[in-house]
Amino acid sequence: MNDCLFFGRNKYPKLIKNEPKEMIKKPIQFKFENENENEKQIKQISTCYFSTIFLFKNGKAIEYLNYSKQNPEKIQIEENIQKVTVGYQNEAILTKEGNVFAKGEDINPENPKEFINISSLIEDKNDRIIEDIVSGYESIYLLTSNQNVYGIGSNRYGQLGFDTKALQRTEKPISMMKNVSKIFSGNSSNHIFLLNSNQELFGFGDNYYEQLGLGNSIPKTKIDKLTKIQNIPKGKIIDIQCGNLYSIMLIENENQNPKRKFYSTGYYLYNGFGKIQGTDEFTEIKSSLFDNDNILDFSVGDTHTLILTSDSKLIGFGSNDYGQLGTGNRKYKPIPIQIELPKLRFNENIYNYHIYCGYQKSFLYYSPSFSNLEEDLIKLFERKEFCNISFKTENGEIIKAHKLILEYRLNQNEIEKLQEIISKKSIKESNQIFEMIYSNRIINPKLYSEIKEIINLNEKIEETMKKIYLNENENEKDFIIERKEKQYKFPKLILIMRSELYRGMFLSVTNDKSNKVTDYSELSNKSFEIFEYWIYSNQIKEEIQITQEIINEIKIGIDYFQLNQTYPNLFDLLINRFNNQNQN
Repeated sequence: MNDCLFFGRNKYPKLIKNEPKEMIKKPIQFKFENENENEKQIKQISTCYFSTIFLFKNGKAIEYLNYSKQNPEKIQIEENIQKVTVGYQNEAILTKEGNVFAKGEDINPENPKEFINISSLIEDKNDRIIEDIVSGYESIYLLTSNQNVYGIGSNRYGQLGFDTKALQRTEKPISMMKNVSKIFSGNSSNHIFLLNSNQELFGFGDNYYEQLGLGNSIPKTKIDKLTKIQNIPKGKIIDIQCGNLYSIMLIENENQNPKRKFYSTGYYLYNGFGKIQGTDEFTEIKSSLFDNDNILDFSVGDTHTLILTSDSKLIGFGSNDYGQLGTGNRKYKPIPIQIELPKLRFNENIYNYHIYCGYQKSFLYYSPSFSNLEEDLIKLFERKEFCNISFKTENGEIIKAHKLILEYRLNQNEIEKLQEIISKKSIKESNQIFEMIYSNRIINPKLYSEIKEIINLNEKIEETMKKIYLNENENEKDFIIERKEKQYKFPKLILIMRSELYRGMFLSVTNDKSNKVTDYSELSNKSFEIFEYWIYSNQIKEEIQITQEIINEIKIGIDYFQLNQTYPNLFDLLINRFNNQNQN
């Protein structure tokens, strides 16, 4: 069931229908009018002035619109939605197939309420698969699978990286920068940052309040060309979020204490320093309220910022005109203050909560952040009949794990070190440690600091699966799919993670099918080779040439093995590969 709190401006659109006030000054429970929607898991929320979109884990979304008389309106996009983003007068949807549908006055002025496929408008056909989308105040930015960034919409402040006299707006995506690893902007901002693969940061757009952090040698004006940001604090840029007139940066540096620090630049009323003047470059925000190493999430709205920590603190600063800080009043907070939270339904899993700040409104919502494969690993960890290696906790209780996964995450010495760590932990802490190992995510920063020397969280779980695939030890492979030509052996664990058919078969309480041999010969050798590699790696081999015959066979195989719930979808990957091959 959803656990979602809302506070701030309850207008344009009205989100809490039965609340007579136009503002909610303290966090209250948000509920959808449709009871069925309340049972769905929220994946993401995006909101600005005129629109709020709730995206669910099942790929569907509900949109609340100002111009629809404040009633929720379902987005009618047939493809599965991966991400949504909302700006001041624009909205965009990224599908799991890599397409982007958008609408807005600066996107489609003739019919601003209609979604159009803007990714299909990119001139380079090989650059139309989109990996990420970000909305600005009047613009939308697309990051392609080739690490190129395109922009569409208004260029009034140079936020598309072009001379504003030469280009004031565009209704087609235009190339802005190549070799980009990440886009940073905000739903209310007319400025943007782009990070390249060498960790070099570039910015452009509105700089009238020095929100780009370029220093006092750069005039307070619009910057309409790519400009490298100098004097950035040393370390890895984790995130940058942009408000209307300021920017907040989170940097991680292994050589400093604490390792994570916040930096801010821009307008003094919102930058968190409590000063009477702004800052012209990124400057550290200091507060006794939070230990930076325990930061779980942060979000920047138009004029306010919220921070969530692992010790269940919600901290905020900036404008509070509509109660968007959730303090119970409308007083502006120039420095970070702690916000009182009602008891959360899943409070013991604070690591799965997320914050989202929009235009004068805020959300705190529960959403586990695992991928589908990682979720399956956690589910399997909870099924003790598949766990075959034991660990003893501090109270002498036994906790079991999957030896197969651990052996490809850790070497023998590291497993022994893990045994030692678990022996000093409670069952709850031990479970969190194994969840970090299984899910490849930092669930508990304090526990992670104890185990980081023995695990490599930079390695994706798919890489672990590939190691199993390449492993010469056939003893790990305990299930056979038999065909006319040969037998194929798989670990049951892998099939459970990928196939609904085998998940139902092996997790059945009444049926032990551990030695079952399945005869499935409808796939050709080449098609089965694609299937086998994908089962482990979630990828298609680069050297495989895709034909229409293979696509038809794989479609039948997907239905047989019940692979439709996996992401990315094998059939979609094949279609994209097939289209790219034909275009070349």
